Amino acid sequence: MHGDLRRRRVALEDAWSRWVPDPAARRGLAPHDPAAVRPEVADSWLRCRPTVDPGRTSAPCSESGEPRPLWAGSPLRTPVDGLAGELRSVADDAGFVAAVTDESGTILWTCGGRVMRRKAEQVNFAPGGRWDEPAMGTNALSLALRTGRPATVFSAEHLVSALHGWVCYCAPIRRPDGHILGVLDLSTTWDRSHPLALTTVRTLASAVEARLGTVRTASAPGLRLRCLGGDAATRDGRPLRLPPRQVELLALLALEPAGYTAAGLHAALYGDRPVSPSTFKAEVSHLRRALGGAIAPRRYRLTEAVDCDAATVLRALERGDTATALHHYGGPLLPRSEAPGIVERRTWLEVAVRSAVLAGPGPDHALRYGALVPYDAEVHEHALRTLAPGDPRRALVLGRLHAALGE
Repeated sequence: MHGDLRRRRVALEDAWSRWVPDPAARRGLAPHDPAAVRPEVADSWLRCRPTVDPGRTSAPCSESGEPRPLWAGSPLRTPVDGLAGELRSVADDAGFVAAVTDESGTILWTCGGRVMRRKAEQVNFAPGGRWDEPAMGTNALSLALRTGRPATVFSAEHLVSALHGWVCYCAPIRRPDGHILGVLDLSTTWDRSHPLALTTVRTLASAVEARLGTVRTASAPGLRLRCLGGDAATRDGRPLRLPPRQVELLALLALEPAGYTAAGLHAALYGDRPVSPSTFKAEVSHLRRALGGAIAPRRYRLTEAVDCDAATVLRALERGDTATALHHYGGPLLPRSEAPGIVERRTWLEVAVRSAVLAGPGPDHALRYGALVPYDAEVHEHALRTLAPGDPRRALVLGRLHAALGE
């Protein structure tokens, strides 16, 4: 395999060297020659070469501002945070750098091992770097944004020579109405190119989209809590800026309408940790103040109705409505929380949703849930069993299954 990659790289370097540095001369090479360069890459070279210096050494910085505020306000943050563990695992295990951009091609978030991240930072493949065509020429991020389709760019297919040591795999991320919000990218050195990497990035982008579909802008009155796959709380349409411990408290109260004794809520929140009653009471008081007093003082319970996605999923499962449960299920309950009461309910939800999916007679539920659990081979196998032999969706499920099995 490495021999094939090396030969391909040499052929592309030859094509690049005979056209890109001096496009006016072209020296006998037509960039559309399919034997040398793919048409979509050649078209991008033609667009970019007049304005992008192929000798530049790194991506320019975005003029939109500091990357942290951009990421904090991005609609992609919550769904990506919910998948951050899987993205880090893929990046670390396979030697990739993972990145998420906005719709302009500016990188908002990255993760990966120390060595690969250092290599990436040398070309400003880092938060704040611009990777659209006018900034960095032909690359997978810019192609995915331009075409709206997954893209791969290998070695000297990149217009900028500083990127010839890389291979990049990208898939656009769309919100439910089809609008592209950004791109998910997996990048590594050219010698680690793998035919299943594009399938992996498509699967992960689908998982982000599935979670994105559950993150809604709350404009209705009342208290709303989204705690599946991430967290977002609002009251009368306005965000509640709650620290993690108070989000945990709110989720526990939302999932236990009858409320808790002080000892019960303390145990659900802290377990056996030696946390003083005064610290616990201070946390409850802070949350009560944020909710305008909507927590009863003796038996701790909410005195105001709350629209909570996790509670909605549980109610749907109780009545056997798997479709509604999956519509609202955006991933694990507060995935970063280690509070014993949250961990226990997270397990209940995951087992209940998965069991309902595997018990279903058709493929639709397994297809939707499979986007959220890309490495659950049993779910993908169930989808394959229930899909008709000629169903075109089998290709997607086979890709997910191969990625889950590490083949």
